[in-house]
Amino acid sequence: MTLLKTTALAGLIAVTGGVASAQEEFITIGTGGQTGVYYVVGQSICRLVNRNQEEHGLRCTAPSTGGSVANINAIKAGDQTMGVAQSDQQYYAYNGQQAFDEPFEDLRAVFSVHPEPFTVVARADSGIETFADLEGKRVNIGNPGSGQRATMDVVMEATGMTTDDFSLVSELQATEQAQAMCDNKIDAFVYQVGHPNGSIQEAFSSCDAQFVDVEGDAISQLISDNPFYAEATIPASLYEGVEEDTTTFGVRATFVSSAEVPEDTVYTVVSAVFDNFDRFKGLHPAFGNLDQEEMTQSGLSAPLHAGAEKYYKEQGWME
Repeated sequence: MTLLKTTALAGLIAVTGGVASAQEEFITIGTGGQTGVYYVVGQSICRLVNRNQEEHGLRCTAPSTGGSVANINAIKAGDQTMGVAQSDQQYYAYNGQQAFDEPFEDLRAVFSVHPEPFTVVARADSGIETFADLEGKRVNIGNPGSGQRATMDVVMEATGMTTDDFSLVSELQATEQAQAMCDNKIDAFVYQVGHPNGSIQEAFSSCDAQFVDVEGDAISQLISDNPFYAEATIPASLYEGVEEDTTTFGVRATFVSSAEVPEDTVYTVVSAVFDNFDRFKGLHPAFGNLDQEEMTQSGLSAPLHAGAEKYYKEQGWME
């Protein structure tokens, strides 16, 4: 018996005994920091895709990345097949606004995932009770390319605040911020994330920390002006020691791709998620209340990818 392998850009074709097997196509899903829910989203989707690899030929990987903006830029450059991104960054990318210099017209929505409240965590001894109290404090605003940084920029603009208002500005990644706060290197950090979250749990477990409400006229106006924002609540029950719900606003995590990605590829990935939906929901607490039909609509501002649209029509979720 002989084994011949030919390597192409998209993958490998294994030929055994003169009979060709299904083409193996490699796909990459951009995620976020390893302690964040984006990483779990990507890893969970890949796990479901790879379960039936022998049938469809897709091999999926989901490395840790810089987050929303970095993922969209990598998809545009052809370096990633798909990725997770905040719903506001999906909107900005498609329309060429904020962190995106020009419209990414080939950006395609696939589905939305969990809600992501804009979260502010502060040291209990910092004197920070409101978002305005961040003035004069040491604040981690997030690494460039992350969704948390992009949203923080929007919130600062809406509230008339700049980085000059902080005594120290850090750009730590999500995996570093809780430890930095507990080491008293920063007073607070912001995070756009689904809950419960490992990094935030680390902060509450390792030192005296508290959530900070993000509300007021400027935030209300921000929600009113942007359809991808909505009021959000972080339930106290999700973290030990938190006694009151936290009021803020937020976006949705969304799964995106490019029109350049073949219809069959996206269809296979979507099928892997929704054909195994109960299994997917069980992979993280943030997925527990997901609704299939809502995921095909909520937070999606770019056109649906043809592969996703085909699946949703087959399920009767779209006409």
